[in-house]
Amino acid sequence: MSRPERPVLVVIAHGSRDPRHAATVHALVRRVRAQRPGLRVETAFLDFNLPSVQGVLSSLAAEGIRDVVALPLLLTRAFHAKSDIPAVLRQAPSRLRIRQAEVLGPSPLLTAALERRLHEAGLTPADRSRTGVVLASAGSTDPEAIAVIAEIAREWRHTGWCAVRPAFASASLPRTEDAVRELRALGCERVAVAPYVLAPGFLPDRIARGAAGADVLADVLGPAPEVARVLLERYDEARVPTLAAIGA
Repeated sequence: MSRPERPVLVVIAHGSRDPRHAATVHALVRRVRAQRPGLRVETAFLDFNLPSVQGVLSSLAAEGIRDVVALPLLLTRAFHAKSDIPAVLRQAPSRLRIRQAEVLGPSPLLTAALERRLHEAGLTPADRSRTGVVLASAGSTDPEAIAVIAEIAREWRHTGWCAVRPAFASASLPRTEDAVRELRALGCERVAVAPYVLAPGFLPDRIARGAAGADVLADVLGPAPEVARVLLERYDEARVPTLAAIGA
């Protein structure tokens, strides 16, 4: 008896007018494909970029695909994950069986990706105890999302940094520049800003401007190998019920 085909992974990104955003998303998806050869991975965007989510899902249905895992390329469960994406998926062709995967964060792998970017920006293990880190995210009006960022900062602090403070580029406070000043006032010898964002764009640029007073500014998470691994973890978690439903 042949095994059923694995569900197609559809990575759903927000989209942006900034061309760096889509380029980074595509680079991440290429890394996901490289980490799991044979898995079909499609990219779709909620806004600004093509292909659209509806377009990708309609094309898959027209091919005869039955099972899909839709994975929000988001770091926290906020409005897009709770409302926008489910609404789009409800408009998908009825022949498709779709499971929405969980958002990427929080995950120890994402913390490892943050550390990778800080090291790439010039920090060494010897700098850890004298360096304060600003965990700079895009921001949200969703209290759950804000609480998650604060908890990540608290847990990260216990790994040996001088201090870790959350900051937000929009919707919430403090801003990146305020967190940088706070870490200086605490007596941290060095201050680093670690953007907890996936791709370049308007809000990451605001984070970068707020980091002007810091010693180190790390790059966005982008196609870090740890981020690709999180995507595959979320896919695997979501596909198990899908396979059970089709008799695997």
